[in-house]
Amino acid sequence: MAYTTLISTEELAAHLDDPTWVTIDCRHDLAKPDSGAQEYTKAHIPGARFLHLDRDLSAPPNGKNGRHPLPDPQVFMRTLAAVGIDSGKQVVAYDVKTGVYPSRLWWMLRWLGHENVAVLDGGYAKWIAEGRPVTGDAPKPQPASFTGQPRAMWVDAGEVLKSIGRPGRVLIDARSADRFRGENETLDPVGGRIRGSINRYFRDNVDARGCFKPAAELHAVFAALLGDTAPDAVVHYCGSGVTACHNLLAMEIAGLHGSRLYPGSWSEWSSDPQRPTETG
Repeated sequence: MAYTTLISTEELAAHLDDPTWVTIDCRHDLAKPDSGAQEYTKAHIPGARFLHLDRDLSAPPNGKNGRHPLPDPQVFMRTLAAVGIDSGKQVVAYDVKTGVYPSRLWWMLRWLGHENVAVLDGGYAKWIAEGRPVTGDAPKPQPASFTGQPRAMWVDAGEVLKSIGRPGRVLIDARSADRFRGENETLDPVGGRIRGSINRYFRDNVDARGCFKPAAELHAVFAALLGDTAPDAVVHYCGSGVTACHNLLAMEIAGLHGSRLYPGSWSEWSSDPQRPTETG
């Protein structure tokens, strides 16, 4: 069976020794960028390899392309191959709890055509709470050969600009309500939002345990946000193209397929004062 959205801790535990599975630790803290790697060194799920948001899942920012721009596809495919991922592998990604950072990897693998990737529901916190095994030993994966083809699953700033005000288009911001209003902005130099966007805070996709809410509940919420708009006319953004992937995953869980990502997000959009913005 292939897992393409979520996977339970029970199912992952049953496949820890499966050579056709690869587990990726994506723990990260935007305020402490090295903390994920440090925690991985201390303890992680047995067999898990580590990928860093800044170094592995992003290209270097230049001040105009956002805080976490997408890496060159060929570079990213070499990164995947180095940790043992090829087209035949079932990939499972996790972070501490909510699934934000593995959602970015989930989306990136799908972007390259790899569908068999799932986020560990409840993450490392649930794994630990259940008393499941951990280790400090880093595996030595056999390098693989990953071949993918980028798909049209994202839009650039120009496409977002053209869509503003057009009927049948919905732009969803995954940030907290205060940042959406332009308040308490601590990550980007300018506060606010893209003109005409609506807000769906990514944390509202999960319950108090950090597990995704039931598909039917997510479907009801997103269907109400979309109204008559088709899912494939939806574009997600956030601060830097990371938490937006959480909303993309939530919509897939809900059976609302085909929405796209604006990777540059607010950090790219706000770098040009000529682009239309709003506050309040």
